[in-house]
Amino acid sequence: MAKREIQIASAIERALTELGISPPDAGVKVERPARLEHGDYATSVALELSKSLGKSPRSLAQEIIETRAISEIPHLKGIELAGPGFINFRLMDSHLYESLVELLGQGEADFASSDFGKGQKIQLEFVSANPTGPLHVGNAWWASYGDAIKRVLLRSGFDVKTEYYVNDTGGQIRTLGESLLARRSNQAPPEDGYQGEYVVDLAKRYQGPDDVSEAGKFAVKENLAAIKESLLNLNIGFDEWFSQASIEESGAVDETIEILASMGATYEKDGALWLEATRFGDNRDRVLRKSDGYFTYLAGDIAYHRNKFLVRGFDRVIDIFGADHHGQVASLKAAMSALGIDPDRLEILIGQMVSLVEGDKLVKFSKRAGNIVSMEWLVSELGPAVTRLLSLSSSLDRAAVIDIEEAKSTSMDNPAYYIQYAHARIASIFRVAESKGVSLKELEEVQFEVLKTARELELIRTLISLPDVVRDAAISRAPQRVVAWLKAAASAFHGFYHDCPILAEGVEEDLLQARLQLARACQIALRVALDLVGIEAPEQM
Repeated sequence: MAKREIQIASAIERALTELGISPPDAGVKVERPARLEHGDYATSVALELSKSLGKSPRSLAQEIIETRAISEIPHLKGIELAGPGFINFRLMDSHLYESLVELLGQGEADFASSDFGKGQKIQLEFVSANPTGPLHVGNAWWASYGDAIKRVLLRSGFDVKTEYYVNDTGGQIRTLGESLLARRSNQAPPEDGYQGEYVVDLAKRYQGPDDVSEAGKFAVKENLAAIKESLLNLNIGFDEWFSQASIEESGAVDETIEILASMGATYEKDGALWLEATRFGDNRDRVLRKSDGYFTYLAGDIAYHRNKFLVRGFDRVIDIFGADHHGQVASLKAAMSALGIDPDRLEILIGQMVSLVEGDKLVKFSKRAGNIVSMEWLVSELGPAVTRLLSLSSSLDRAAVIDIEEAKSTSMDNPAYYIQYAHARIASIFRVAESKGVSLKELEEVQFEVLKTARELELIRTLISLPDVVRDAAISRAPQRVVAWLKAAASAFHGFYHDCPILAEGVEEDLLQARLQLARACQIALRVALDLVGIEAPEQM
């Protein structure tokens, strides 16, 4: 929680102690109401505790309101009992000025950062698309989302390492090699082979022998280089590129299966080896080794996740999978349980499908069929800022439909343009100020209480809410909340810019300095938030 929320939560806990009531085990929760008319902060603690105390929520809320601890809350202007038992707190404007000074003092390096994560080691795996062809538009969505989660977690005090799992072995790589060799011989690929023009291009560049394995290795290497370049164009890199082949070649899969067997979690049936997954929460048992002696993909995935937890020692693992991997969630969690790993330490987020609108028709794409709408093309059409902002405009588990022409708009109706233009406007203000010989005074010399208009106060409220937004985004793995904040902050700034002149003739010195500092605070907050979602903060547009 932010400083002000902590003060109010602590006061509520003291109030409960005054009343002889133990606070909730999870602590007192204080939030910012969605609507300003409901106050600056609110709590539902009376609703949480009333039933166990045999009291009505409203009567308990009233008792809390009347305690001495509540009356001693700094900057308290008013308090009200609302609805079934909510307590709403209204603070004096002085708390806004104090918070604004705190923001300015912290600067870009420290504002909205915290040690909430306490250095917890998190491994975050995302994208991990098969290196059998270019990344597609869905990968752009999931890549942007994963990278933004990393950024908000780092800002919140977690120790985060990102990873791309390279599926560089198995039948798909053999099929890729066969497709390449067929194209080199001017023949059609196998029926289930890869059809895209990128395979033709690979075939032209391949100088090796007519060996499926060698051709597959070459194609993987080339495709992986293209994947890395596409991701870098979106300002996304990874700490680790982990090879599936390395897991298999190290014997880790055999070792993991032996451990599961020694723990009584497997059995043989119909010549295959099965994980007794139903014992650990799955809806059916899963094959680990097929009757032909080959391990399933699941077996390798279990070994890979065992490596994450027990070899590399991560406290928590977050995987972002595409919608077609939804069925893996229960089986992987069951396998972790079987290995003695708390399955709650493994979080699996599922990204839904992304579609493009071309005219009035949806464009469908398939890597094997060759009709790929590549991530590279999307980023070249929209630019990285628009691509990332669109990717983060809704939650990961919602399907997205993109109208390309609408997304390419450079008007104020385009959210990316609208947000970035707010930062560019602020930079312009300071360039004009410098040209006029106007410089910022020291903070202690500024009279912030002259900021009294609705536009000014709205902007301050929005800016100082960012630490709460970042913390909530980290807890919920929901970086789209930062984008929602950016839209609100840009709107608040554009309104302030329109209604509250800074460098115009007739603006008194005290007001000029206070508004300049408010613009500077907005610049700091926008830069922090834009960085959290991987978007550039332009100086001019």
